[in-house]
Amino acid sequence: MTAVHPSQDPWVEDLALITDAARAAGEKAMTYFRQDPDVQWKNGGRSPVSEADYAANDILKERLLAARPAYGWLSEETDDDEARLGCETLFVVDPIDGTRAFIAGKDVWCISVAVVHRGRPVAGVLFAPALDELFQASEGGFASKNGAAILVRAPPAGETLKIALAEDTIVRLEGGYRTGVSRISHVPSLAYRIAMIADGRIDGTVVKTNSHDWDLAAADLILEKAGGILASLDGQLLSYNRPNVRRTVLCAAAGPLLPALIAAAQGLEGH
Repeated sequence: MTAVHPSQDPWVEDLALITDAARAAGEKAMTYFRQDPDVQWKNGGRSPVSEADYAANDILKERLLAARPAYGWLSEETDDDEARLGCETLFVVDPIDGTRAFIAGKDVWCISVAVVHRGRPVAGVLFAPALDELFQASEGGFASKNGAAILVRAPPAGETLKIALAEDTIVRLEGGYRTGVSRISHVPSLAYRIAMIADGRIDGTVVKTNSHDWDLAAADLILEKAGGILASLDGQLLSYNRPNVRRTVLCAAAGPLLPALIAAAQGLEGH
């Protein structure tokens, strides 16, 4: 598939910018990978953050805001500045999505960078340097993995669906739906898990309460451009750059598969 010409996609230059920045951040993170990086704990000791997270964040912030000084900034590893709420366009960044996996020396982690405009992502990149995988999408283009177009899977009617979710979650799905599901075990990076739907490896996922905009924005666009949807339990697309960046239960799947997954997950709210 031929890439979209810049005149047809106003965000193609931003996509190139965030791709280069994500690659640079990923290369920096790899210098710490499996090297016993220093680790601290935040959020009352529930969330680890490594020196690699901060180093990657510094590269992203410096490069991106130097190139687009009028854009706002939202990152997991930067104190939130409410000035972003007055910005029509901003960067939404997770320097390392899957920090626990990174610390444990597992490959499934990625650099997540999105450009959000008027509440929706318009350019997104996920770079998984330990796997040598680059996912990209822009609002006027298509979703790709290492330069090749990707699409969600279209399973035949009646085929068992591959859904990624926790063991304590699958038992609370509606019973009839549960019988047609094969559970995919834990994927450490939420953004990467959504990308797995986009490239057809799995069919859907349920995202438990307490994900955040930086986990989701880039993967949201990549999934959308591959033919999938990430939505709340009322079926609505996510709006970004709100005061509260924390999310309740979400579902992601290929478009035709999403309504049934949402219906089956209705009992999960509050868990």
